[in-house]
Amino acid sequence: MIITRTWLEEFIDISKIETDDICKTLNSIGLEVDSLEKNTIAAKVVVGKVLEKVKHPDADKLNICQVDVGEETVQIVCGAKNVDAGQYVPVALVGCQLSPDFKIKKAKLRGVESNGMICSSTELGLAKLNDGILELDNSIGKLVLGKELREYKLLNDEIIEIELTANRGDCLSINGVARELNAYYNIPLYEFEKNVEYNDLGIGQILAIENHKQIDSSLTFKVVDFKDYKLSVLHKLRTAMIGKYEDCNDIKNTINYITHCTGVILNAYNKKMCVEENGLSILEIKKDSDGFDNVYAENQSLSKVAVNHNDIVSQKEDFIIEASYINPELLSKQVFETKVKTGDVYYRASRGSEPDIEKGIDYFTTFVSKYGALIYKGAKNFIEDIEKTAIDVNIDKINAIIGQKISKVEIKRILSSLGFEFKDTSNNVLSIRIPLFRHDIKNIADVTEEIVRIIGIDNIQAKPLAIDEVNRVNNTTYDLIKKNKLRAKAMENGFNETLTYVFASKESLVKYSFETVKEELDILNPIVKELNTYRTTILLNLVEACANNYKIGAKSTSFFEIGAIFDRNRNESKKISFVQTGALEQEEVSNAGKPQNIDLFKFAKKILNTIGKFDLEPMKTINNSFIHPYQNADVIVDGKVIGYISKLHPSVCEDYNLSDTFIAEIDFNEIKNDLVKTVSYSKFQSSKKDLSIITPKTLAYKEIKNVINALDDKNIKQFNLIDIYTDDKLGENESLTIRFVLQNDEKTMEEEDITASMNNILEALESKLSIGLRQ
Repeated sequence: MIITRTWLEEFIDISKIETDDICKTLNSIGLEVDSLEKNTIAAKVVVGKVLEKVKHPDADKLNICQVDVGEETVQIVCGAKNVDAGQYVPVALVGCQLSPDFKIKKAKLRGVESNGMICSSTELGLAKLNDGILELDNSIGKLVLGKELREYKLLNDEIIEIELTANRGDCLSINGVARELNAYYNIPLYEFEKNVEYNDLGIGQILAIENHKQIDSSLTFKVVDFKDYKLSVLHKLRTAMIGKYEDCNDIKNTINYITHCTGVILNAYNKKMCVEENGLSILEIKKDSDGFDNVYAENQSLSKVAVNHNDIVSQKEDFIIEASYINPELLSKQVFETKVKTGDVYYRASRGSEPDIEKGIDYFTTFVSKYGALIYKGAKNFIEDIEKTAIDVNIDKINAIIGQKISKVEIKRILSSLGFEFKDTSNNVLSIRIPLFRHDIKNIADVTEEIVRIIGIDNIQAKPLAIDEVNRVNNTTYDLIKKNKLRAKAMENGFNETLTYVFASKESLVKYSFETVKEELDILNPIVKELNTYRTTILLNLVEACANNYKIGAKSTSFFEIGAIFDRNRNESKKISFVQTGALEQEEVSNAGKPQNIDLFKFAKKILNTIGKFDLEPMKTINNSFIHPYQNADVIVDGKVIGYISKLHPSVCEDYNLSDTFIAEIDFNEIKNDLVKTVSYSKFQSSKKDLSIITPKTLAYKEIKNVINALDDKNIKQFNLIDIYTDDKLGENESLTIRFVLQNDEKTMEEEDITASMNNILEALESKLSIGLRQ
């Protein structure tokens, strides 16, 4: 949002307040100042008048101009197409230093002497209006030949750019910002005086508007004769400054200028676009197939109100001027649900435009009357009587939230200056009616924030926090302890923690077959289009993080994140997710500068070291395209699936330009956080025995493991699969070698004890699975 000091002064008296102080104030009341810039026109640039213009004898594109600069008339050769006799123009005299590397000197152009330069707006450091010279008029102040332009306050302005949050649409106008300063400084806004030049006809004699159905918008229409209208140079420059200027289009520029002044959304329709019946121009207001309010002329849509306005073609004739307002929350929801194309006007409308459309259109007609337009008497109004939201707030509760006593008189003054209406009720309670332009105020906390903004957070006294310590250990405490343990373990195993948005790209989730939140429960107004839905997995964010790191040269990355995800019904759950891509270790002498890439089992071991003991089983159902069809496993704890580990699918790696990559996503709540208990251990020597057995290739190792565990042999402390062997002689079978660690808690095991335990294992495998020793 761009404002200037002189522009603000048309709405509020800030003559006694320095611009730096205004910027500090704006920052303190929540309107963050992004930049402050001072326009200062160079010395020796003066007001001149072109007395005569003749063609250069030796150059078709040059003109020889005689220019009165006050004390003398100088000859200047000018190449601008739009220069002409009778114009008042800015003239840089000989010796003027227009910029550090551009000084005006006497010169000869194609043999003709030139003493100075007629300047364009950009050569003066102002916003660009055209490719020619700047034509001056009295809107910048009384034009005095020879007077330096740096003495004209309106041209040498201070420009403030404000960064607004999405909920402060009420400050997307000069009037809105002035209203905030009025509340802070307790300086009244200037009263607007309506002063309109009418023609002899009334609007009812030339325009009829049919409203077929109930509409959501409030609309008012005026008809204006622009035949003799000309927008002044000051207002052209201001419109260009806010990036809304279009050369040779005074009507569109005026619409943009007044909208920026008042915050009221305006539009214009050429009267010739309407259907003529019995001397009347006919417009229709009705909803389109998507349910949006449209203005039609013979079934041709001229605009989708506050969503997408058609371009305005400037012609010096009659135009129908429209002022509109629609509830921004209703509009945003409707646009989200229909995915309809929006125009520039939607930015302002969706954040909350000024609802006082009658004042806005009166401001417009008063302004254009001043510069030659004539207004048809009367108006066509379709204005809904919108009821203001009312809430009751307790003064004591407001002071409790602030932590400081603010008098009721001061609270009422602040709220009144911000446009709130109120009345006293019993028990120190105010019944407040919220102004329509503050649709973001919903409760007492919001009202309190408004009071704190205007008082100034620095003016709230700091007080020591009094805490009565009680036992606050609960599930949240345990979750925090578990989270910190997991974070520490993950970092010990080489993972770096990330923190990403709980939003994701819906298009990417759909592309990779992840679940998405239902349309009716999704985000109405996403912060950016790349984060337009709630994430249903953290892995997408982590893979994108790996890809971003790869682009800046990181060939090997390991990340984890503990955070929230959502299911299709927007129910929230917490996951811990991991990703690792590239090499297992750094390039070193020990690996001859060629480190191996990470593999599934090494990755799984790092996860195990982080979250604790688990089993792996091949996944029965693959429900997204990230999972590799052959290198994947469910993570199982106590017989329950709590997540999965997988290699990232090669096609996804190709999409993100990644090498071998592995992913895991585990349910945070299912990870155990048991206390570590000490148990006695045997002081007697352990023995290791290897057992090689022949099994069918179709037999899962899990079945063997279950049989051995079922023996409940206290001497078997540990067993692990250490080798798998196969050859043509074995056919459909394979050889598995299992290493057992045997130890007794009460004595050193004798050979017969060891043999008994190993025989028990073989007998159980033979009877349960029909498998035995390799011969």
